[in-house]
This record gives sequence, C-alpha cells and structure tokens, in this order.
Amino acid sequence: MALTREEREEFLAEPHIAALAVDAGPGRAPLTVPIWYQYAPGGDIWVMTGRDSRKNELIQAAGRFSLMVDRLEPTIRYVSVEGPVTDTVPATVEQLREISARYLPAEKVDEYVDFAWKSHGEQVIVHLRPERWVSSDLGTV
Repeated sequence: MALTREEREEFLAEPHIAALAVDAGPGRAPLTVPIWYQYAPGGDIWVMTGRDSRKNELIQAAGRFSLMVDRLEPTIRYVSVEGPVTDTVPATVEQLREISARYLPAEKVDEYVDFAWKSHGEQVIVHLRPERWVSSDLGTV
C-alpha cells in the first residue's frame, strides 16, 4: 500500500542510511552508493560528499539524483525520492556535526567530526528538491 504524503515524509525524516543513485553515463549502470542524508518534512534533502569525488562529479553532470531508504521491521517499508539538484555549496563543520549526530551515538560525534573534518578533504553539501516519490508499506511477512 502506498504511503500518504505525511507518512512518506515522516519516514524519510528518520535516520535511515540511503542508497544514492545517479546516472553514470553512457554504457554504465547508475552509480549506487550508501550515504547519510538530512531531511525535514516539506523541505529539501541534503547530502555531504567530497568536492572532487566521482559521486559529486556525476551528480553535477546529471543535475539530479535519487535516494532510496527502507526498513524491514516492524513492517517492510520503503521510500524513494528523485529530483533536481537545487544548490551545491561548501560544507561547514556545523553541517558535518549535524549529520553525524543524526547517525552516531552522542558520545562518538565529537571524535568522528574531528577525524572527518581533518581527513576527508574538502566536502560539499548537495541539495535535492523532492520531485517524484515512490513509497510503500508492504506489511509484515
């Protein structure tokens, strides 16, 4: 059964690991990788990635990408969202802290942020405007 707009937005706002997919060019399957993301119902989605990463190069070339999140319990549920890139800006340490706190235990955030900010190279924030949604709750198996 398809989710309502409110249900799919609430589900997407939960801290799932997303599968990001972006066109990888002629003769290639889409690049599909796991990624952390940030989303609040009704707004845009953002992801953080390396400025010079293949992922970012493909996103900028395509001008759009999709994210898919799912869970298996208490019911099998998924949400897939696709849309255009609306902005790409340099990442800040505050944004790194925000997204890290979404996924890591509180006691691990500071150590991870310190490591990542020093080690991962220049990062960017890529904003996606949700344009097309596919969602379902398949119930329990």
